[in-house]
Amino acid sequence: MSVETPRRIVLLRHAKADWPQVSDHERPLAERGRQDAPVAGRRLADAGHRFDLALCSTAARTRETWKLAVHELPERPKTVYEERMYEASLGELIALLNEVPDDVHDLLLIGHNPGMHALADALSGQADGDLLARMNRSGFPTAAFAVVTFDGTWKSVEHGVGRLVDFWAPHA
Repeated sequence: MSVETPRRIVLLRHAKADWPQVSDHERPLAERGRQDAPVAGRRLADAGHRFDLALCSTAARTRETWKLAVHELPERPKTVYEERMYEASLGELIALLNEVPDDVHDLLLIGHNPGMHALADALSGQADGDLLARMNRSGFPTAAFAVVTFDGTWKSVEHGVGRLVDFWAPHA
């Protein structure tokens, strides 16, 4: 795959979580989250997204979101559960992207806010139509996803490198 190959990053925020008396890392999805996660998966499938790799936070709510969403996709991608995505800063998320192998063309991240929103905003040097304004107005709600494309290697991912080409939220 050449350096100039277009690449796609889909940033999926976990679905709505419940607040039981457990640690934050172990919080499960709420009923609404269990309903929204497959809807997000269907929306990704309907848009024709296929992934070479999915990186998922190790938190219970992200793992459960992925488990429900992936069943809607035409193909299950290789999935890596990545501890560093839980409570990751923008810089840590960019550093994680810089480690992605260059044979990966389409990448899905399943993570948390404020990281998913911050990453989508930071990478989006350009945007189709009013997508960036819509994303920023919405605050990147649960089960929402943003799609950012860019040319180059994963090591070249930095602020402003991409173009926001889609943003979707289940209740928007």
